[in-house]
Amino acid sequence: MTTARPAAPPPLSWTLLAVGVAAFFTLGLIQAMYGPAFGLFQARFGVSTASVGVIASAHFLGSAVAPPLMGLLLRRVTVRAGVSWSLLLLALGVTGVVLAPVWPLAVASAFLGGFGLGGVSACLNAAYASVGSRAVNLVNAVFGVGSMIAPLLVVGLGRADGTPGGLAGPFLTVAALCAVTFAVGRVWGVPGIHAPARAADAPAPARPVVQAALFAALIVCYVGLEAGYGAWASRYLTELGLPGAALTLSAFWAALTVGRVLTGVFAGRVGAPRMVLSCGAALVALALAMRVPALAPLAVIVSGLALAPVFGTTLAWLSQVLSARLVPLLLVAGSLGGVLSPWLLGQAFARFGAGAVPVTLAVLAALMLLFTALARRGARAAASG
Repeated sequence: MTTARPAAPPPLSWTLLAVGVAAFFTLGLIQAMYGPAFGLFQARFGVSTASVGVIASAHFLGSAVAPPLMGLLLRRVTVRAGVSWSLLLLALGVTGVVLAPVWPLAVASAFLGGFGLGGVSACLNAAYASVGSRAVNLVNAVFGVGSMIAPLLVVGLGRADGTPGGLAGPFLTVAALCAVTFAVGRVWGVPGIHAPARAADAPAPARPVVQAALFAALIVCYVGLEAGYGAWASRYLTELGLPGAALTLSAFWAALTVGRVLTGVFAGRVGAPRMVLSCGAALVALALAMRVPALAPLAVIVSGLALAPVFGTTLAWLSQVLSARLVPLLLVAGSLGGVLSPWLLGQAFARFGAGAVPVTLAVLAALMLLFTALARRGARAAASG
């Protein structure tokens, strides 16, 4: 019997990556822009320090609400349509933040912009994950570049003069980049979601709900680790009396970005399960090494390199085993890890002291390693079946 095979994903090229580079750079900028702009919001709207953080919360809430809705819509609309409409919402949201006459409207605009960001992220992560781990890691590396530039953009273009123009520079730059991203997509195209290249009469994966839950748990642990390092590594190093804690944390984020670029270049040489398992084992060892003061700064930085391949590689792995249309649901699961991990680390720190930070990080890494091993076992069972 002749078995049909889905079309292979397109080869990695600038044309394929162009819209992803433009989009994820834009997303990285706005995702990291609200915190540095708090002073501008206080000058513009006269809100207190205790209240200004709600605009960032609204943005992140919008970005968390969008992916599951987009996951459902991707069954009916193309990735190109989802990205186009989401870019429009993001542009409207950041423009509304600038033009809003009162604080509640600015907060509502931030929610709208976050919703647009979540839609773009869900669509393009699903599309690039279906292409392969190299593509999805490369475009997510560009997100990190945007995040590093965002504070400089706020300082360079923002003005705390209490007028709408004080916010216009940084936020309208994001709106303009949305238009650029839309144009890039029109010129070079937006990748679609490609089915995994397996025989049409191959059996469905065994226990797909269990497999999806394992991937979700893996991503919860990964985002928990990333958020945990970001929130508590600097405080932990300070408690140890080590100098340059903030610089070490910056180096951690830089290592995470560089690691994603390297993964995008070399990921094709290592299978996804082996890559994630190796990273998990390394993260357990590095978290425990943080307990030694002389090794702690280097362990934090190298942890950025070890974390770098996990996110994109896991999304690509999921698209091969189950479906890339589940990627938006994994993004929601990741948000849960980002919410819970800093809180858990804070509770452990308060109760057991600074030494609880590396131990908790090691436990998270060990759980990620466990979920990865179980997901690989389930994938192998499906293949042998």
